[in-house]
Amino acid sequence: MTTAPRRLESGSELDDFVASHDVALVEFYTSGCSLCQAMEPVLGNVARATAVDIGMINPGDDIELVDRFDIRSVPTLILFEDGSEIARLAEGFQGGDAVTDFLATHAPTAVGSS
Repeated sequence: MTTAPRRLESGSELDDFVASHDVALVEFYTSGCSLCQAMEPVLGNVARATAVDIGMINPGDDIELVDRFDIRSVPTLILFEDGSEIARLAEGFQGGDAVTDFLATHAPTAVGSS
């Protein structure tokens, strides 16, 4: 289990990250986005509170990702299970409870209900 979001630099790193985890949450962000920056500590807390591995990628560094994942706004959170997108949250800044609830709804086994 990881305790901090992992920064991904390219589409191939993203593919490897998603492929190497049963469940993975990826934040698509841009540099200079204050809401995106505010999400980083929230995602760190979520990573510590759940069994979900979290990655962060700036699609501006690999522009093909914008079309491939249909990124229309940032921050966008995409949840992957077994390598496929199963859910997304693209409604701006989300607090820790909102992100955890999103994960509990779409990947309950990864969040763990204690």
